[in-house]
Amino acid sequence: NLIDAFLHDKDVHRVTASKVFHLNEEEVSPFQRNLAKSINFGIIYGMGPFRFSKEVGVSMREAKEFIEKYFEIFHGVKDYIEEVKTKARSNGYVKTLFGHKRYLPYIQSKNKNLRQSEERMAVNSLIQGTNADILKKCMIAIFPELEKFEAKMLLQIHDELIFEVKTKNIEDFTEMIKNKMENIVKLSIPLKVSISHGENWGELK
Repeated sequence: NLIDAFLHDKDVHRVTASKVFHLNEEEVSPFQRNLAKSINFGIIYGMGPFRFSKEVGVSMREAKEFIEKYFEIFHGVKDYIEEVKTKARSNGYVKTLFGHKRYLPYIQSKNKNLRQSEERMAVNSLIQGTNADILKKCMIAIFPELEKFEAKMLLQIHDELIFEVKTKNIEDFTEMIKNKMENIVKLSIPLKVSISHGENWGELK
């Protein structure tokens, strides 16, 4: 379901909400989309009913029902999470798509809280670590092109890169950036890059 949404360039949070609430996508309310967005992002941090209920302002019962329904519909996500945990317990580490390891010394701890914290870290490290690897590959690919466009790479913030570039070169520079980043690695879904520009950081959206 999620892969299909990405392949067809749909609003993933709206698609999630439509399936959980049994609605057409155009019928999804902003509140329902926000619920779906919170769980789509929160799932990689191991967000449970308590945190979910506090974050979106619903009761514990509603939060529990929503998460259960989510995993029922997107069972592939739950299978993936459980597979990551199983491998982490067996290996003592997780490995990103590009081979970087995150060791988890307490993954088999008898302390339940410590063990569950390591399990959440396993899933998060694998997803966020792969994201970081991809962005670093983008930076390496872009760097040799900067001088040509009289540009500087100023900041990297999570999955964003901020550049300073001559106004006259913005159009060609934007085309180069988009091409490099969207084709840096081939996954089962396309990588999509959005680019904005302005006179200062505050103008970027």
